[in-house]
Amino acid sequence: MTVDSPHIAFLGIGLMGAPMTRNLLDAGFSMTLWNRTASKCDPFKGEATIADSPAQAVSDADVVITMLENSDVVDSVMVEQGAIGALKPGALVIDMSSVQPSVARRHAGLAAERGAGYVDAPVSGGTVGAAEARLSIMAGGSEQDVDRARPVFEVLGKCTRIGPVGSGQLAKLANQAIVGITIGAVSEALLLAAKGGADPAAVREALMGGFAGSRILELHGQRMIDRDFAPGAPARIQLKDLRMILDEARAENLTLPLAQQVHNEYQSLVANGHSDVDHSGLLLELEHLNGALMGSLGKPEK
Repeated sequence: MTVDSPHIAFLGIGLMGAPMTRNLLDAGFSMTLWNRTASKCDPFKGEATIADSPAQAVSDADVVITMLENSDVVDSVMVEQGAIGALKPGALVIDMSSVQPSVARRHAGLAAERGAGYVDAPVSGGTVGAAEARLSIMAGGSEQDVDRARPVFEVLGKCTRIGPVGSGQLAKLANQAIVGITIGAVSEALLLAAKGGADPAAVREALMGGFAGSRILELHGQRMIDRDFAPGAPARIQLKDLRMILDEARAENLTLPLAQQVHNEYQSLVANGHSDVDHSGLLLELEHLNGALMGSLGKPEK
């Protein structure tokens, strides 16, 4: 791997992977792409090599980036479909998916057997952050491997090394706990205000300047007011992350009542047919529970 211009294999050209690939290509990296649905690679055909399999994609790569939906998919691509087995010695695997910390540690061990490095580097920032290269990247791995990854990370956002392999995933779980719980809090607060006759748009604006101000209130509060639930981060992914949070908590003999409650609400949201709405669409489940709509465009319904 050369520090200046490593060849990158990118596995997973979806909602997050496509804009990340765009930024890496614009930064001058040579790339090989693979996606289960091959047509998602089509926009990049003139600028990157399109591989037929994960193993083919990684065979000549200095850096392998995965951005896949969950632990099972990552394990399928990296182990069952042979990507780790096809790594060349000295390669660096950067898993930017959200997976269980135990999966990250196991894959790091398998990569090490091939003479390859490994960094788990989940991200926060959603599709907007991916498009604008403002992702918050939480990296777990040796200082040496994280340093090797920095030229790539600098194109995608801001990286913080959290600790050894698996630590990045723990930080992402912490992030998703705060995100999910805060979405629930914002949903309840705006519905409460609107149901009492207040304009939720004015309530959001007032709260933004105080102690309750947050990125969730700013962006997702506006989504709730506009009833714009086109997915940036689908509710089914938030539910998956909350399941991982609770699994990790059980493994550490912890009880997390707020995470459990929000998990149950997202579970109901998905069960009621809203798996692909944005995670800010948790408001829909709260409205269903109460038999009341907040209203749209800042005008609560009577």
